[in-house]
Amino acid sequence: MSKNQDRQNRRNIMISEEDVKQYVFERFNDVKRTKKIKDLASFQAMNKYMIMVHGQEELKKLGNIVANHKKIPFEEILEKYERHLKRAFEKHPTTKMHINVMMHIFGYFSKDFSQHEKEIFLKLLEKYRNEKITIGNMLSKINPIIFRFNNTYLASQTYFLLYSDTQSEILLQMFQTDKQNP
Repeated sequence: MSKNQDRQNRRNIMISEEDVKQYVFERFNDVKRTKKIKDLASFQAMNKYMIMVHGQEELKKLGNIVANHKKIPFEEILEKYERHLKRAFEKHPTTKMHINVMMHIFGYFSKDFSQHEKEIFLKLLEKYRNEKITIGNMLSKINPIIFRFNNTYLASQTYFLLYSDTQSEILLQMFQTDKQNP
């Protein structure tokens, strides 16, 4: 990642990679306290793209740990899972890693997109690749698509929660419009 894009990302995302890591590990600690495999499976599902952007190989290992939970005691599963989760977050996401994640996300919608919509998405991706927009800008443009297709799986992803630019002014405008038009 270039210094310019790194600066842009820090300015636009408003949270650091350390904040991202802290948030994810706090959620993991919640799972450890519940001691339930279903909570670990939910954690894995909600953090899939966040983990993928940090380390795709570790994501596969984490998936296997959760999938093979019947073979080992839960405490061992948690220890092994945490070790691999920490390894994944040792890597900082690059532009290439974010593009990989966005292409996976694009796969959810591409069959439902018109040719024009596909072209728009790929142009946005190219703008991100060329540092014309930030990851936060890119994801904030994808967010409405998630709701358009009612994809609750993607809507629950911490990747969108933590990396998307928030557009509070748009939300405020929506609330003001609702108040004016009861």
